Formats: sequence, structure tokens, C-alpha cells
Amino acid sequence: MSTAVLLIAHGSRRSEANADLVQLAELVRAQNLYPIVETAYLEIAEPGISAAGAACVDRGATTVKLLPYFLSAGAHVVDDLESHRRELSAQFPGVTFELCPPLGLHPLMVEIVLARLTEGAAGSVDVV
Repeated sequence: MSTAVLLIAHGSRRSEANADLVQLAELVRAQNLYPIVETAYLEIAEPGISAAGAACVDRGATTVKLLPYFLSAGAHVVDDLESHRRELSAQFPGVTFELCPPLGLHPLMVEIVLARLTEGAAGSVDVV
């Protein structure tokens, strides 16, 4: 059995914003916890979710964890990503596709917010 991680962001017309997800995937990959780590975008950028999900399966995944790189469980996560999960499950019936919660109010989010507030008060912030 092989578990894949599919990191999903909204997608942007700004390549710098999309590059954040690619960098995150590299950092997750470097932890060597999952043999397959792919990226996908809900809209605007490529690869799309269907193509990236298929790539996970092509690489041997029997379980794919869909992780929304979103802050809250809005319509994109609750409706759109769940719809993509169902479509992938139907397309690949032998593979389990799990939709993980968005980043949301994870306990570490407070630390992140406080760090960003400190960075903002200290001077320039590299916003992408």
C-alpha cells in the first residue's frame, strides 16, 4: 500500500503565488513521511485536481490524502473539493481518496499569525 499526499491550492494568475505550493510540496517530500507528494490547483493554474489525482494513482498510490491549502472550510473546500474527491473515487474505484480538513483553526495557526504580525511590524514583508 502506498499513500500519496495531494496538496491543493486555489490557483492564481501570479506564478509566485502558485510557487508557494510547489515549495511546500518540496518541504513535505523532504520529511520522507509519504512516498508520493503532488500539487494541484482548483482553478486558474495547472495541474488541475483530476490530472494530479491521476498522477498519484499512476505512481502507485492506493490512498490519496487531499489536503486543502485553504484557511477555512468555505464553499471551495466543502463543495468543490468534495466533488473532486467523489469524481476521483468513481474514476479509480480501487483507490481511497480522503479529503483532509483545511488549515483552519489548527492550534499552530496562532503561532503562525503571531509570527506574521511580528514580521509585519519589523519592516518589509515579501508578499506573494
